[in-house]
Amino acid sequence: MERKERLDLLRKVLAGDDISAMIISSSDPHFGEYIPEHYKTLQWLSGFTGEAATLVVTQNEAALWVDSRFFIQAAAQLEGSGIELMKLKMEGTPSVTDWLKSHLEEGDIVAMDEDLVSYAEYMEMSDSLAPLSPALIEDPFDKIWKDRPALEFNPVRFVDESVSGESVSSKHRRLVEKLRGPVPFVYIVTALDEVAWLCNIRGADIEYNPLPLSYAVVTEECVTLFLRQEMLGHEAMSALLREGVILKDYEDFGRFLKNLPKTCVRIFSSGKITAKYFFASMDNIHQRAPFNPYMPDPVPGGTLAMMKAVKNKVELEGFRKAFAEDAKAMAKVIEWVKANVDKGITEHDVAMKLIECRSECPDYIGESFPAIVAFGANAAQPHYMPSEDGGAVIRPEGFLLIDTGGQYTYGTTDTTRTIPLGPLTQRQKDDYTAVLKGMIDLSMAVFRKGMRGCLLDILARGPVMKAGRMYLHGTSHGIGHNLCVHEGPQSIRMEENKVALTEGMVLSNEPAAYIEGGYGIRHENVITVVSCTEEGYGDFYRFETLTVLPIDLSPVNMDMLDSEERSWIEDFNARCIQ
Repeated sequence: MERKERLDLLRKVLAGDDISAMIISSSDPHFGEYIPEHYKTLQWLSGFTGEAATLVVTQNEAALWVDSRFFIQAAAQLEGSGIELMKLKMEGTPSVTDWLKSHLEEGDIVAMDEDLVSYAEYMEMSDSLAPLSPALIEDPFDKIWKDRPALEFNPVRFVDESVSGESVSSKHRRLVEKLRGPVPFVYIVTALDEVAWLCNIRGADIEYNPLPLSYAVVTEECVTLFLRQEMLGHEAMSALLREGVILKDYEDFGRFLKNLPKTCVRIFSSGKITAKYFFASMDNIHQRAPFNPYMPDPVPGGTLAMMKAVKNKVELEGFRKAFAEDAKAMAKVIEWVKANVDKGITEHDVAMKLIECRSECPDYIGESFPAIVAFGANAAQPHYMPSEDGGAVIRPEGFLLIDTGGQYTYGTTDTTRTIPLGPLTQRQKDDYTAVLKGMIDLSMAVFRKGMRGCLLDILARGPVMKAGRMYLHGTSHGIGHNLCVHEGPQSIRMEENKVALTEGMVLSNEPAAYIEGGYGIRHENVITVVSCTEEGYGDFYRFETLTVLPIDLSPVNMDMLDSEERSWIEDFNARCIQ
């Protein structure tokens, strides 16, 4: 079925309910980066395969909003679809609400799927859409997507304390201490990685993320875990029950929320719960209660998310072990590429070689995201992925960018190397050096406790901008412990993020330069925040680099690096696995 036919089917269903437009996001009820095939409705309608986008469909037009990571990809994938491309944060690009108001009439109904839009987004849209009329609807795609994939549930494993570093009961006690107040509380957890971390479970329901489809509700007394119980083996079930976890079925979550006690305050992040489940949790409340029945999560970024983001000693040792194993695999791949660069190998061949080499480690359980293997001009797309039919043939010239990561039972990796394969221009060498300089400068940062990532971003971005280049994505994202490779709430980016960097957080360090039609350069190591106390002015932090894969210095213009930067990169390469 062609995209136009699919759009017309949706329009017909919407018109039957007098709906003028629908906002469709690339999300699921848990708002994860990678979602089950069942929820890839945006991809089914538009053909766009990127992880983040918003599609708006009216009775006559359609438009897709994407950020800078996907500009080139979206332009190619939308060709011939009749869907207009909207580039976020670019001058002249209207917001979703402004575009809708310019295409619809006052009072026209704009629909959102109640199970795929967060309560916060729904309330924000309700305000900004006026004088249009927002409406929550049930999923319309079961009516038109005839071969829609069903949700898949896979076996769930329990993670022992020797790997997690902390028991479920201990995490529960610490969480309760942070949330306890004058009124009994119910803390509602919908993010899959937060549930998995809290309950020390892992699964395989989400591609690239070792997560089971699940929810949790936390009270002072216990943790109630919602998942497909038949997916728990005897040992995993016994371990959870020993930790005091109450088990219920995944499909019972909504009914459970509707019957929460009247006497408790509901606590959750309004950006992490669907509108459907927010209103379900408000079903059974005192209309004249002496307290507000809903309280936003009191910690910026989320109480549980912050606990998860601060890794304990066992988790950090797991990361170090994972990066050591990953460096062995990546070194083999880079050596293989250089030995075969003139033999017609493709980008896809390299991606498969990464899996082959990682699989030599018995603790490897899969990729942490689809490998970005981009030769030449393809690397100007930050999230380019080679197609299964091969992608570009790699030649002995220019750069090959490899951004890849693995999931190991004790940690998650994410590493980028830009590999010179042949003659380079002076500008290519200077760009390579400017990006490296930015990565080094952030790596060497010393900063006061309480500082936020946006205050450090210029250290990495500054040398790139000084060279007349720019990258629009963030410099740094958090990384989970055998969880999601892109983890919040911490980040280092231009935009303000109220979350302060804290000892034990693990983050990427990945400045870049992209020259459309030419080449792309990105260097990425993973770093963790460690104590670096200075007397007299409070506590200070610095970064420890966890990555142990050398960086090729042959393209580096050493005149662009000062003595401290040269010393840092030489010491780093000396420490790495050769």
